[in-house]
Amino acid sequence: MSGTGRERPLLSGHRAVITGHGEAVPEPFGQEEIWDEVFARDLNGDRVARQIFLRAGITTRHASVDPRRTDVSGWSTGDRMRRYVTDGRKLGRAAVQAALADAGRRPDEIGLFVVVSCTGYATPGLDIMLADELGMDPNVRRLIVGHMGCYAAIPGLNAAADFVRAQGRPALLLCVELTSLHRQRSDDPSDLQTVVSHALFADAAAAVVLEPDSATGLELLHTTATTVPGTEELMTWDVTAHGFRMGLSPKVPDVLAGQVEEATAELVGPFGFTTPDVAGWAVHPGGRRIVEVVAERLRLADPLVAESRDVLDRYGNCSSATVLMVLDRIRRGRALRPGDPVVAMAFGPGLTLCSALLRTAC
Repeated sequence: MSGTGRERPLLSGHRAVITGHGEAVPEPFGQEEIWDEVFARDLNGDRVARQIFLRAGITTRHASVDPRRTDVSGWSTGDRMRRYVTDGRKLGRAAVQAALADAGRRPDEIGLFVVVSCTGYATPGLDIMLADELGMDPNVRRLIVGHMGCYAAIPGLNAAADFVRAQGRPALLLCVELTSLHRQRSDDPSDLQTVVSHALFADAAAAVVLEPDSATGLELLHTTATTVPGTEELMTWDVTAHGFRMGLSPKVPDVLAGQVEEATAELVGPFGFTTPDVAGWAVHPGGRRIVEVVAERLRLADPLVAESRDVLDRYGNCSSATVLMVLDRIRRGRALRPGDPVVAMAFGPGLTLCSALLRTAC
């Protein structure tokens, strides 16, 4: 029994190890450039809105639909969903192919294909389309994780790992997010929630391969989830006639900050770890302030959240794909020793904090 009062989860069957990663992004644009060319005009050069854009901790982002060339704000939800299928297939295919190549696996070896997204819907979905295009086995199991938001990669990882442990076969997780399809009209600078969403979000696809009992990679040990009661209205993602509209309260970072210490202790404590033991922190960079408050509450030195800040700076907030992008930079860039623990955490509607404990395979 750990100090958190929770028993260590029982791990049975095969070990589930991340052995491959791939990602794909559309064309880039500069944060200052997009303010100058698009949003300064839409928001009448509002000083507060400009500060939000230029102090977001972002230098470049990527968008499937470049707002400098195409204004989607008047598109119907149907128009946006059709574009989601076209562009999501392209990005998703590239990310999956890169992950499979990194792991040295063929598409027909995958036993479970998990697709995560909160920015588009289609039936048949991207899971069926990409499984067919890539040459996966017709009997591959498929799972769609939809509309959970930025933290959805963690439940997706958990589902994939459970399959690997139970079946002893590889699984593939793909996160595809095209937030640029949901640009809303932004001519009211007092609508700060819309301004913030326009300043932060971007498009990307990220994929990981999990294999049974690999001697190299990151083994997924455990995941947890904490939802804060009474916070449902602080972060929302509503379907409208003109795409999905985000509600994002400025209270979000501080509310989540109040949960981070206890949630982390409950994640790592049952395995005999404490916060200082963790060698890598894949903190979802939902925004600059999110990374700051997590680092403050967990007393993490700046180098420990460098990968989160780097992904935010170069890519923005790509919803569920983002934490996988951070995790890969830790996997490739840090001198991890066998058995070193790594924590991934992401945040989203609920308000919900999802975390994953991994360790370097040994």
